Amino acid sequence: MKRNNLASISGMASTFIKQASIVPFYAALSALALTTFNVEKAQAATIVLDFEGLQNLENVNGFYNGGSGSQGNTGTNFGIEFSSNSLAIVDADAGGTGNFGGEPSPDTILFFLSGGAAVMNVAAGFDTGFSFFYSAINNPGTINVYDGLNGMGNILATLNLPTTPFNGAPDPMGQFSPFVPFGVGFTGIAKSVDFGGVVNQIGFDNITLGAATPGGGGGTPASVPEPGSVIALLLIGGASASQIKRQAIS
Repeated sequence: MKRNNLASISGMASTFIKQASIVPFYAALSALALTTFNVEKAQAATIVLDFEGLQNLENVNGFYNGGSGSQGNTGTNFGIEFSSNSLAIVDADAGGTGNFGGEPSPDTILFFLSGGAAVMNVAAGFDTGFSFFYSAINNPGTINVYDGLNGMGNILATLNLPTTPFNGAPDPMGQFSPFVPFGVGFTGIAKSVDFGGVVNQIGFDNITLGAATPGGGGGTPASVPEPGSVIALLLIGGASASQIKRQAIS
């Protein structure tokens, strides 16, 4: 049985298998080439959300807002709240149900199983840039950065996310691997971000506020390839998605 979902959930993997589509890939790649991708190190004032401390399939909720996740776990109070459909998932290698690997800060990432997007609210706002690592092997995704809460107000930045490679180093045991860095600079004060895509088909880690380069675990800068290397990696991802589409999926 092929494992084509991000989460391995009883009853879902055998009945809900998505075919890959590369139709939006080349248009999204063009958008990537035009995106300002800052490869400098993240500044100390940036905030990095790595989702460590949350349990498998725990709703993030107020974990980063002085409250807790749905299972009672608490994190640093950054004044950041997530929508109720925003979930943490732990890598299967670490005892969770996550079909992923190569995440920048093991072993927990963000994803969602309902709705069209997970939403992050930052009441105090943030500026300069926004960045993250993501994996989306079957379907592309979209990120919108807004100057209002709950995905309202003016859009400050839109990022179209192409499909990414699968079964890759450094952890070929999880199909959603590796995670690819993506970031953008913008003007204005952002107060919310929506993470869009197909449910159970896209995951995010090391979400970074205040910099166009994603940070590493604990807020330290991550090792980020040059823009040309990122584009080449995504081209490989598009080719891989094409190969998946030619296979029979039942």
